[in-house]
Amino acid sequence: MRLWRWRRNPLRRRCDLLEAWIVLAAWVLALVGGLFVGLVTAAGVESAAERQRAQSREVSAVLVEDAEDGVSSRAPADYRVWATVRWTAPDGRTYTDEARVLPKTPAGRTVTVWTDGKGNITAEPLTEGEARLHAVSGGVLAAMGVGGVVLCSAWVLRVRLDQRRLAQWGAEWERIDTHRGWRTG
Repeated sequence: MRLWRWRRNPLRRRCDLLEAWIVLAAWVLALVGGLFVGLVTAAGVESAAERQRAQSREVSAVLVEDAEDGVSSRAPADYRVWATVRWTAPDGRTYTDEARVLPKTPAGRTVTVWTDGKGNITAEPLTEGEARLHAVSGGVLAAMGVGGVVLCSAWVLRVRLDQRRLAQWGAEWERIDTHRGWRTG
């Protein structure tokens, strides 16, 4: 009985067949489109992580000022505070910027920071495992988003078809019910 809309039947209307095609197309598009978008998103995230890894370089910097102790007793052990650091780039230019360091680090101590190709401090690049996790998560979310949008659109179309079908049935009942001017119900 599941495929009743596909079989020839005198009670089947055009909108029933149209609804069957909409459902089929929506599922195919949701699955294939979701898979394609998920794979493209995952590849994009992995290439962005690889680009970040290629452009970032680890640099030793010197703390210019003492790091503050704005840490509560409940802060995690690896909690960091902002402090000013200075470093020399491979081209010989000296840069000064703020970086996150451990609390109570004295001035003059050497800390490790990550910089991009322009000398700006950046976050530490993602490891291979972290990049893979981000790529898989992003791909799955993108695939689910595309599939959800497609299936919700099909649902809206089916609701509109139901409204149209109910209006047609109401008009037909009205025509049959008022035969010779009487109302039977």
